[in-house]
Amino acid sequence: MSLKAVLFDFNGVIIKDESIHKELIEEILLGENLRPDAEEHNQLCLGRTDRACLSAILERRGRVVTEEYLDKLLRQKAQKYQDYLEAKEQLPIYRGVEAFIRDLWGAGLVIALVTGARRENVEYVLDRMKIKEAFAVIVTSDEITNSKPDPEGYLTAVERLNELYSDLNLTPEQCLVIEDTPSGIEAAKQAKMQVVGVANTYPFHMMQRQANWTVDYLQELELERIKQQFADVKMVDRTGN
Repeated sequence: MSLKAVLFDFNGVIIKDESIHKELIEEILLGENLRPDAEEHNQLCLGRTDRACLSAILERRGRVVTEEYLDKLLRQKAQKYQDYLEAKEQLPIYRGVEAFIRDLWGAGLVIALVTGARRENVEYVLDRMKIKEAFAVIVTSDEITNSKPDPEGYLTAVERLNELYSDLNLTPEQCLVIEDTPSGIEAAKQAKMQVVGVANTYPFHMMQRQANWTVDYLQELELERIKQQFADVKMVDRTGN
């Protein structure tokens, strides 16, 4: 079995923006006359879509809102996020990420992105980094129903890659996922994919317990060694024979 595709998470893997999201969620809660709680944010928001995060917090606080009202809050947050980045001379991109993505692209691997972020925010960042063309498929929160740790986003990426490349015949087992949170790792594993955990958001030892490989920085990843391990694994006959 060969490694054919590398699927990236976005927040916490490509861009260092968790503090921005935390601040904007806190601003929404204060606007709703609710006191922000850092521990609650870590439990309910890290690695999940804004919709799942905010819905869970409001539900826990006993606040009932309509989907239309929630949509309005999320649109406001997305605009404020983009306004914040537009005011920055340099984006808070993790060290070595751009070179790593270009190396994968140059090596002929198919690259996709699966994120709980909104499409307009993702495309703004990738366009500004000048690497959007490297991603054959981008799956965002706008296009999926279930947030990580549900595997829907990763399985959707495989479906779309196979639609885009008729001769790819991609299976989840031929994908490598780059993630930074336990919920993201769980989503990838439920999709039957192998995972690299990057210790950007959680400690190395926590990532190491859950991911197939763990690194402090993406440029430390020994891609050739991983490709060899994929090659050493025989494909499982799904018919059970």
